[in-house]
Amino acid sequence: MAHDLSALTPEYLAFWGEYLMPTLTTLRTNGTPHVVPVGVTYDAEQRIARIITRKDSTKVKNVLAAGAEGATVAVCQVDRGRWATLEGIARVRTDAESVADAVARYAERYRRTPEPNPDRVMIEIAVTRAMGRA
Repeated sequence: MAHDLSALTPEYLAFWGEYLMPTLTTLRTNGTPHVVPVGVTYDAEQRIARIITRKDSTKVKNVLAAGAEGATVAVCQVDRGRWATLEGIARVRTDAESVADAVARYAERYRRTPEPNPDRVMIEIAVTRAMGRA
């Protein structure tokens, strides 16, 4: 079920704040999907999902391989009969301010602050579509 990004229900937004482990789907250069568990935060006002990760991860390599226009990706989470998917265009952010902001958002959702990591980057997803039954 598709949702209007400008009118997401409180229940849908609350679902993206629960302590769940979503998956991120990126595409390899050969077109096959790469699906991995990630921690995701979603800012509905900015329509941005954020994922912190290592700069040498496969998901980062897949996003970078898509070029300057970004990579089409999806993040999805499921809890029994409830589910939610956010689709959009991903880009890798390396600046300290963006990464620190993403770490702070992660710490709020997952109630723990990750250890410092000099190789940490952030995958920023400009969300273009929301689906689900949450």
